Amino acid sequence: MKVNGNSGAEKNVLSAIGSNFLGRAPRWYKILIISYLIINPILFAINPFVAGWVLMAEFISTLALALVCYPLPSGGLLAIEAVVIGMTSAEHVYHHVVDNFPVLLLLMFMVAGIFFMKELLLFIFTRLLVNVHSKILLSLIFCFLGAFLSAFLDALTVTAVVITVAYGFYGIYHKYASNKGDRQAKSIKDDDGIDEIDREDLNNFRGFLRNLMMHAAVGTALGGALTLVGEPQNLIIGKQMGWDFIQFFKECSPVSVPVFFAGLVTCVLTEVFKILGYGYQMPENVRKVLEAEVKRTSENMDVKTIGRYIAEAAAGVFLIIALALHLAEVGLVGLTIIILVTSFTGVIEEHHFGEAFTESLPFTALLVVFFTIVAVIADQGLFKPIINVVFGMDGKHQILAFFIANGVLSAISDNVFVATVYITEVVAALKGGIIDQLQADKLAVATNMGTNIPSVATPNGQAAFLFLLTSTLAPLIRLSYLQMMKLALPYTIIMTTVALIATYYNL
Repeated sequence: MKVNGNSGAEKNVLSAIGSNFLGRAPRWYKILIISYLIINPILFAINPFVAGWVLMAEFISTLALALVCYPLPSGGLLAIEAVVIGMTSAEHVYHHVVDNFPVLLLLMFMVAGIFFMKELLLFIFTRLLVNVHSKILLSLIFCFLGAFLSAFLDALTVTAVVITVAYGFYGIYHKYASNKGDRQAKSIKDDDGIDEIDREDLNNFRGFLRNLMMHAAVGTALGGALTLVGEPQNLIIGKQMGWDFIQFFKECSPVSVPVFFAGLVTCVLTEVFKILGYGYQMPENVRKVLEAEVKRTSENMDVKTIGRYIAEAAAGVFLIIALALHLAEVGLVGLTIIILVTSFTGVIEEHHFGEAFTESLPFTALLVVFFTIVAVIADQGLFKPIINVVFGMDGKHQILAFFIANGVLSAISDNVFVATVYITEVVAALKGGIIDQLQADKLAVATNMGTNIPSVATPNGQAAFLFLLTSTLAPLIRLSYLQMMKLALPYTIIMTTVALIATYYNL
């Protein structure tokens, strides 16, 4: 009896462990991840190069299934295993983390800084939303603002702003719809108790917000390609080539400017012709609720509220100036914003500070896991065959090959890593006398545009896209990996085509 009892207890413990593994994720997902973990060591022992590509595909699949399970635990297990079996080393992972520390610092502090400015942002953008009735014009505004701000600020900062704003919009209507019935919703994630009419409006509003978020996200890529400070890889390319702000814009403008206007035209076309999930309109009931909220906040505005708005606005002006002039590393500017805004708006309780970091820290951890995959790519030389083929070409064919290779690899990997690899090879070829200065300049432009434009095809191609995918907003508006790819497709096709033509004829 004792043996049987112990046997039963052991079975219960094992069952509990199996049940706890990846929590409420579906059984098929758990089996999939376990299969990955079993296959990888075997494949690595047979062919390390193939195992590296398989690992990258596995990690991308965890991102694609982000709405099933947040990618940190499952992707993290793959990363840990990669280090344990020798696909890369902890030292190399640390090296990549240190190289990208400014990005991590940005995520930790800048996103939290934006959180403390959300009251003013919601005040401004809610009025914009209710006063601009044309969806086409509104989409163009979001896309242009995303591009303009990203040309001088950081794309992740801009994305954090639009996420905060959209989350606020969604929260206003969800609270209204969920509190009408007998059963009130427990949280913003809970749709129970919402009647059919309001549920239909909520679904349409989700589509409306998905459209605006994608227009803004693509806008960050458009603006990011224009200037030296637009994206982290731009700074790397500019530093290697010795370009300042003006020269960077001048060198890249034959391609970046036509692509910028092509992106804005695509924004309009997707809404006019309702292409691939675009064209959602804001339901009238939602507009009325937002208008009522605008009226309520205006009527209830007291001197203290105005004081908070002034403090947040002043911090916003400082933010733009500090980032445009690069007074300090972006993350340190974000920490400054946190200190200034909380000091002058009266936020002094520790738990309020904790709330500000709930959005950024999970993604920061996920990005470190992603750098592990990047370390595997480097250690296993996964991109080396492609690099060799590209450098075997010459003239315009080499320039086009650079653009295509950078675009494809950036769409499945980290565009900062890809740009670093390729621009290093360009500088080495220039110093070795393999190419002249004119060809090196053209290859640098092709590298910049390749890492910025075709990479919008997938969420993992752009850090801003990945941040949006893994944000708390994404599951609320039903923005999945495949949904993002579908919505990005019109932009990917048109912008990449224009970039290819401009690269061939203008460089």
